[in-house]
Amino acid sequence: MPQEVFQKSAEAILDFNGIGLSILEISHRSKDFVAVMDEARAIVKRLMNLGDDYEVLYLGGGASLQFLMVPYNLMKVENGKAAYLDTGTWAAGAIKEAKNFGTVDVVGSSKEQKYSFIPKDYTVGSEYDYFHCTSNNTIYGTQMKLFPKVDTLMVCDMSSDIFSRVIDYSQFDLIYAGAQKNMGPAGVTLVVVKKSILGHTGRTIPSILNYQSHIDKESMYNTPPVFPVYTTLLTLQHLEKNGGIAAAEARNEAKAKLLYDEIDRNPLLETFCQKEDRSLMNVSFQLLDESKKDEFDAAWKAAGISGLNGHRSLGGYRASLYNALPIESVQVLVEVMKNLK
Repeated sequence: MPQEVFQKSAEAILDFNGIGLSILEISHRSKDFVAVMDEARAIVKRLMNLGDDYEVLYLGGGASLQFLMVPYNLMKVENGKAAYLDTGTWAAGAIKEAKNFGTVDVVGSSKEQKYSFIPKDYTVGSEYDYFHCTSNNTIYGTQMKLFPKVDTLMVCDMSSDIFSRVIDYSQFDLIYAGAQKNMGPAGVTLVVVKKSILGHTGRTIPSILNYQSHIDKESMYNTPPVFPVYTTLLTLQHLEKNGGIAAAEARNEAKAKLLYDEIDRNPLLETFCQKEDRSLMNVSFQLLDESKKDEFDAAWKAAGISGLNGHRSLGGYRASLYNALPIESVQVLVEVMKNLK
């Protein structure tokens, strides 16, 4: 998160809005927090350029709970059928949950190729209740550059690249994202849903898992995660006043280009994925000469870099270039790479 957000959130922990109470102890029904929630919902629609036909929710349970809530709310109880794109571990998790509610067709998958690319040669017809995709895959370093035209509802898990690039958000009927990559601390999940798509499944949905329950109570059906919502608001306000999504995209493209250019130049390094599908958010790469591993590991740690090890299921290395990361940090890693002989 931006340093400004750390500062303001730290101040709010001691005294929120000058009321003599911490943000951690105020009532979620107090006027001070209701104002936070209202603006946290409104700013999302401003940034995404969405109208009143969409509703913004802040929910608990992480993006993984959305693997369940999406089919619960969108898959018909009779002959329910959904199309899923399998592009990585989290997409596979969503597919697993959806199978509990009806028929799931995996219309495209790169699993057999270790998720090294984004499938593109597929179609999604009107026979499906919805199509689900994952826009960015943190483990494998792939990202959808274009989204398909489908003849049904389109749902997207944007947990790891939301607000990082300019896209037409109105092409989606439902978007969800865990906050902990580009929006705020772990503990809250953003859901943006077109209201007209709800209530058509014929299914009885438990209230806590029903999007409409949360819409009716303006995202406070149950006690919301107050501090993560507030910190998310601060992050989105920082994004908005610093040029919005378009400016963030320009910064992210510059960071990614700097790092990918060095990987492509360096004969000791290689990415795991195909070039056309490379992520702006997560650069996953490997050493081509494992004898250099100890030297490389010692060098990046000595440079003050942390968290560079790749996911345990893939190995190698992963540099995450989320919105708040300055390009200067990327330059430090690039210099370490250049010195590797």
